[in-house]
Amino acid sequence: MSAGAELLLELKHRVVFSIDEAAAKLHSLSRDIWSCPELAYQETESHDRLVAFFSQEGGWKVDAHYKLETAFRATWGGGDSERADVVNVGFLCEYDALPGIGHACGHNLIAEVGAAAALGLKAVLENTQDKLPVRVQVTVLGTPAEEDGGGKIDMIREGAFEGLDVVFMAHPSKEDATYLPCVAEHDVTIKYRGKACHASAYPWEGVNALDAAVLCYNNLSALRQQMKPDWRVHGIIKRGGEKPNIIPAYTELEYYLRAPSRAELSVLKAKADMCFRSAAVATGCQVEIEFARNQFDNMLRIAALEDLYETNGKALGVDFTTDEDVLKNESGSTDFGNVSFVVPGIHPYFYIGSNALNHTEEYTVAAGDDRAQVFTLRTAKALVMTALDVLLRPELLQRVKQEFTEATLKEDRRLTGEHTEQSAKH
Repeated sequence: MSAGAELLLELKHRVVFSIDEAAAKLHSLSRDIWSCPELAYQETESHDRLVAFFSQEGGWKVDAHYKLETAFRATWGGGDSERADVVNVGFLCEYDALPGIGHACGHNLIAEVGAAAALGLKAVLENTQDKLPVRVQVTVLGTPAEEDGGGKIDMIREGAFEGLDVVFMAHPSKEDATYLPCVAEHDVTIKYRGKACHASAYPWEGVNALDAAVLCYNNLSALRQQMKPDWRVHGIIKRGGEKPNIIPAYTELEYYLRAPSRAELSVLKAKADMCFRSAAVATGCQVEIEFARNQFDNMLRIAALEDLYETNGKALGVDFTTDEDVLKNESGSTDFGNVSFVVPGIHPYFYIGSNALNHTEEYTVAAGDDRAQVFTLRTAKALVMTALDVLLRPELLQRVKQEFTEATLKEDRRLTGEHTEQSAKH
C-alpha cells in the first residue's frame, strides 16, 4: 500500500472516531431544531442555533446572516485563498419545516449531517494539511426555505456558491440510495378577472371568471393525453367565486408543473400557457399568469462521486436499495437540483430507522427519534470519507470536474434544442 493510500485509510478511520466523539452535541443540535419547527424564510430559532453551534466551535469563521436573513456561512481553513491549490469543500444544512406537521421531511437531520460532516472533516485535517496534495477550505452553508420558495436558488443568484469546488448534502428517506430521481418543477398561479352581476336577473351582463377557471382546468386535463408519461401537472382552484347568485368576477388556480429535466419543463410550460390563455379568450376574461420567482431544476448526476459514496457507505455497513421501483420513481423536487448546475456535488438519501413516508406525521416522529441518530451520523461519515477521496486523489477531483462540465454542456444542448423546436412550431 502506498503512503498516500495509507494516509487516506488512516484519515477515514479518524473521521469515524471524530464524529462519534461529537455525537452528543450533534444530537442536541438536531433535537433543538426538531423541537421548534419553522416555515420557509422564518427559521430564526433554528438559524440562530446553528450559528451559535459553529461560533462556539473553535476555528470557524461565521457569517451569521449570509445573503439571506436566515442563511449563514461557516468556514475553516484554506490559508491563502488566492492559492491555486485550495480546494473548497461545501456541506449544506437545511432546517425549514412543513406547515402543520413540523419536520416531516427530516430537515433537522439534514442540518445535523451537514454539521457533523463539517466537524469531522475539520477534525481530521487540522494536523494533516501539510501531508495533503492540496490546501483545503471547509464551507458550511445554511440554506433556508427548501420546502417553499427555494432558498438555495436565491443564494445562487446572490453568489453564495461561487468558489466552491464540490458540495455535499444528504436527505432522510425510508431507504439508502446514492441518488433518487428529482424532477424539474415550477409553481404557477393563474388569475382570471371577469365582471360580476346578478346570476339570475341579468347574467348576460356578466363575464364569468369561474367558467374561465373550469375551462383552464379542463384544458389541462385534455392536454394529459398528449403529455409524456413522466410529465406531471397537478393543481387546485383556490378561489371560485363569492356566492351562487353572483357571477364570479375573480377566480384563481395554482398548479405545479413537473418534468424530468428543465429542458422538458420548458416545453410543458409552453403547452400549459396555451391552456391558461385559451380559457380567457373563450370566456372574455382577462388573465394573469404568475410563475413563482424560482424554478426548481432537475439534478445533474456525478457518477464519480456517487460511486465513491456508495463504496464508503458499504464500508460503514450501509445497505443501499436495489428496488427499481424506488430508484426510477420520479416524484419530488429540490432546490439542490439548481445547485448541481453550478457546483458538482451529490445528494444521497438515507434510512433513519423507520418505514414511514416523508411528509407524514409518522415521519415527523421518526425524524426526532433517537433511533435516527446512528443512521444520520453514519451518513455524515460516508460524506466525509468521500470528500477525503477527492482531496487526497487529485485525479478524482479532475474526473469530477470533467464529468460536471460534460453534464452541464449536455443539458445546455438539450435546453437549446427544445427551445429551437418550440420556436419552429410557432
